[in-house]
Amino acid sequence: MDTMGNLRRTHYCAEIPLTPCEVVVCGFVQKIRNLGNLIFIDLRDRTGIVQLAFGDYTDRELFEKAATVRNEYVLMARGDVSPRESINKDIPTGTVEIKVTELKILSKAQTTPFEVSNSDKVNDELKLKYRYLDLRSQKLTKNILTRHKIAQVTRQYFYENGFIEIETPMMMKSTPEGARDYLVPSRIHDGKFYALPQSPQIYKQLLMVAGFDRYIQLARCFRDEDLRADRQPEFTQIDLEMSFVNEEDIRKMAEGWVKRLFKEIKGVDIETPLPRLTFADSMNRYGTDKPDTRYGMEIQDISDFAAKTDFSVFKDAVSSGGTVRAIVVKNGATVYTRKEIDKLTEHAKGIGAKGLAYVRWIEDEPNCSFAKFLKDGELSELLKNVGAEKGDVVLICADRKKTVCTVLGALRQICAKKLDIIPADKFNLVWIVEMPFFEFNEDTGEWEAAHHPFTMPLEECLDYLDTDPEKVRATAFDLVMNGTELCSGSMRITDPELQNRMFEALGMTDEEIEAKFGFLVDAYKYGAPPHGGMGLGLDRISMLLCDADNLRDVVAFPKVQNASELMSGCPSPVDEKQLEELHIKIVKGE
Repeated sequence: MDTMGNLRRTHYCAEIPLTPCEVVVCGFVQKIRNLGNLIFIDLRDRTGIVQLAFGDYTDRELFEKAATVRNEYVLMARGDVSPRESINKDIPTGTVEIKVTELKILSKAQTTPFEVSNSDKVNDELKLKYRYLDLRSQKLTKNILTRHKIAQVTRQYFYENGFIEIETPMMMKSTPEGARDYLVPSRIHDGKFYALPQSPQIYKQLLMVAGFDRYIQLARCFRDEDLRADRQPEFTQIDLEMSFVNEEDIRKMAEGWVKRLFKEIKGVDIETPLPRLTFADSMNRYGTDKPDTRYGMEIQDISDFAAKTDFSVFKDAVSSGGTVRAIVVKNGATVYTRKEIDKLTEHAKGIGAKGLAYVRWIEDEPNCSFAKFLKDGELSELLKNVGAEKGDVVLICADRKKTVCTVLGALRQICAKKLDIIPADKFNLVWIVEMPFFEFNEDTGEWEAAHHPFTMPLEECLDYLDTDPEKVRATAFDLVMNGTELCSGSMRITDPELQNRMFEALGMTDEEIEAKFGFLVDAYKYGAPPHGGMGLGLDRISMLLCDADNLRDVVAFPKVQNASELMSGCPSPVDEKQLEELHIKIVKGE
């Protein structure tokens, strides 16, 4: 193998000039075509591909050297940029090639476990085991570079708006924030632990108390919770906090970031201000606080109609304080046969429904699952009320409001995907505002805080904190795009007395408050400006802007569903001596 010697790269592969000149390029071999008297090598680096050419114009020794090259060899080549006879319109350099005058084989490669250029057809486990090879693929390389650009644009935007980037500790005090902490044992402090941050929440609030006014950080966060397509145990949060502001100021700042980001990454103009939905409206219309507003099929309340029918399922639901609601699946009758509707019913039961009523209108007379309980004209009245026509399917759920909305919200998404009515190239962003401050736990029969304990209630709701938790709304807001939550934010409590009331609402004793958050409450006693902020998910926004289906496609070295990394084999056992130093003994479970 060769050394680089005096050769140095002059251009990246996809960035060579398209006019005659001498260049030096480096990269990995993507493909070789040996035609006997001609050899073509596709050389790949992070920018793309360029063709290296060897022919009768090539020194014989150099030609023979090129004939020994194999896929994924690492090469450095000097040569002259020349017009290409066979044009490749799929790559930026497809009109030219490099007629090589000097070739160095910097590193040879064994036959790879899979072909890098064809990795889409390889199973995920194999690709994750050899992640460093999969990262060479055009798809993942592009995603990682896009993520880098998102981070770059983000920093530039917030720097221009007066934000200061400040790092907060990676080892901190364990505090309740909703998920399990990853704990780090202390060697020096026997029996005590640090926690990896679920977010920099407390520290960024203290930075406002310290007077830094506008803080930004691309913060690493850790949560020990079950994984899914849009969740990893470690993730990056675009974390920000602002002093002397209100909710509108924070949202306006975030909207400016969104506008800049979409323009520079996707070339798309996002209109601002972004639309808003109250939490209540979102749940009523879409059955979720993360609505995908790119298509209709909104939930409709038909309780008044249902109450006057003779169908006991409907009547009983309304009389017991519940609700009856429907969605209309436009042009769904041919797709949703009786068998397919039965599948939807089973799915609905799996997420809490007792059943699913329907009207399928494919013949002249609609097929209604509860027709025998309706009086003359009532079916026509129902169809008119919900806007159903021939060719449509109406899906109806009767139960408690929360159950009905959740079920129909889920069915709405399933039907939209099956009918392929969701526009892929549309970006619908919406603020969800006036979030409930408390959530009712049906298992315990108690009201619990719906947000972290530093969230400020709306001023007009303060009188209800101790008397009517259901009426209390928070100064909290989420930004949602195409059914995915991108960020959460809120104004923060700065009154020590009110903060203690919030801790008590979480069921914490005075001793627990002092032990876990005493330093924060004390800080507020020395003057705290009004402040608020938000955390924007860098991984999730990268996933959406890269049109990826999974966070793993935008994270360089991701974990799988059981929180392990297949490439390195972590988590892994450690030496007994290391455990002894930490005063830890492993006790195997039964």
